[in-house]
Amino acid sequence: MPSISLRDVGVLTPHPLFQGLTTTIGETDRIGLIAGNGGGKTTLLRCLAGVAEPTTGDIVRSRGMRVGYVDQDVPANLLNLPLAEAIRRALPAAERDSNEWRVDVVLDEFGAPPDLHDRPLHALSGGWQRLALVARVWVTEPDALLLDEPTNHLDLAKIQMLERWIALCRAPMVIASHDRQFLDACTTRTLFLRPGTSRIYPHPYTRARHLLAEDDAAQEAKVAKETREVDRLRRNANELKNVGINSGSDLLLKKSKQLRGRAAALEQTLTSLHSERSGDIRLANRGTHAKVMLALAGVDVAAPDGRLLFRVAKLDVFQRDRLVLLGRNGVGKSQLVRLLRRALAGDEVPGLRTSPTIVMGYVDQLMSHLPDAATPYGFIGDQFRPGDRRAVSLLAGAGFTMDMQLRPIASLSLGQKARLGLLALRLTEPNFYLMDEPTNHVDIAGQERLEAEILSHEATCVIVSHDRAFVQAIGTRFLLIDAGRIVEVDAPDAFYRMLGTA
Repeated sequence: MPSISLRDVGVLTPHPLFQGLTTTIGETDRIGLIAGNGGGKTTLLRCLAGVAEPTTGDIVRSRGMRVGYVDQDVPANLLNLPLAEAIRRALPAAERDSNEWRVDVVLDEFGAPPDLHDRPLHALSGGWQRLALVARVWVTEPDALLLDEPTNHLDLAKIQMLERWIALCRAPMVIASHDRQFLDACTTRTLFLRPGTSRIYPHPYTRARHLLAEDDAAQEAKVAKETREVDRLRRNANELKNVGINSGSDLLLKKSKQLRGRAAALEQTLTSLHSERSGDIRLANRGTHAKVMLALAGVDVAAPDGRLLFRVAKLDVFQRDRLVLLGRNGVGKSQLVRLLRRALAGDEVPGLRTSPTIVMGYVDQLMSHLPDAATPYGFIGDQFRPGDRRAVSLLAGAGFTMDMQLRPIASLSLGQKARLGLLALRLTEPNFYLMDEPTNHVDIAGQERLEAEILSHEATCVIVSHDRAFVQAIGTRFLLIDAGRIVEVDAPDAFYRMLGTA
């Protein structure tokens, strides 16, 4: 029975990413791995895979166990290979010819259309590139799977397909993901990775998160009670010391010393309360008296090659609407967003009227509006002129250390770019948010904070998102694009069910 055992495992960089991890990943386990951006998820997966070593402790794998690790990035040497060949190359060279049939089986399991088999990876969507990485590992028949953000770049249809595949897959797994609904669908245990005491629960994410909140609240109450006791012991010790000195009583001085010793011993047992290090997310919302922010009448939405995708006969977007665009990849969601962005930037789009009071805030999943050559400090300083000290403070609040503030934006992780983009969004002080996959690289704490900010500011938004939990938390109106038509629906559930049976 394959298993991976962790014994007091920790990683220091030089501060602890995590420490004291002791658990066993057994045959039926599917563990969701949760931490903030930069919290050590990828590091732990690399240690479990054997491509990195922990600073402390031991990781013991069953004899002969083959561990399959699915990284986030496609290696550059694969990008020019056809999809089928990229998967075949994952097999040992001596087995490629005799076991080539496995490639077709795996491609069939993942529902890859025949016309994709011979297409080079660089010509495939980000979603198919992610699934190709999973397929490359699965074709080698591993005994355990380690998946690092497997839903990034996947549309909803592919996410639900991956969920169905995982449900049928018979191998222990560890899955690092920020997708809450995916974690609920695919995991049986949840590990919250922390620099101090990490916590593991025998439940999927949502139930485990409730238990974690209860444990954190109990810990907070315990720390508060013990802190009060430390203060009481020290006050009593000082009073006894003063009386002892004034009266010349050695007994009182001795008791005072004992109380100070008890206070010091108790203080050493106090555990600092955990808070996510990845940075806060806040928004701003500029006021407007306009009731109708956007009005579309007879607007054609076309593909880049000029082919008509659909026509918006009539659509008004009112102040405080949070409009979610639903639809499969390729139906035209992004083209509609680009059209709206052009109009909001001042371009004339036939049939599309915007309120003159609109101030647009725009983000996309790749944060393509950020200048790669600039540093976060230079970008915020030049774009918004907050002053040197304020720029440093704003970036620190968003989770950027001084070292990170001075790195080129191109060198930042996608999670760091997402937080910089959301900080810029806040400083723009828009009254209309146009967001294309804003949560794709943001950790769960950041997603929940973004949801809370949108709701508290009653922000007017047009949003494209494959994050079902995010959509259900903030959406007030839903537009479904399908079969060359765009229609308003009451809720996204029917669309999700349609994908689940596709």
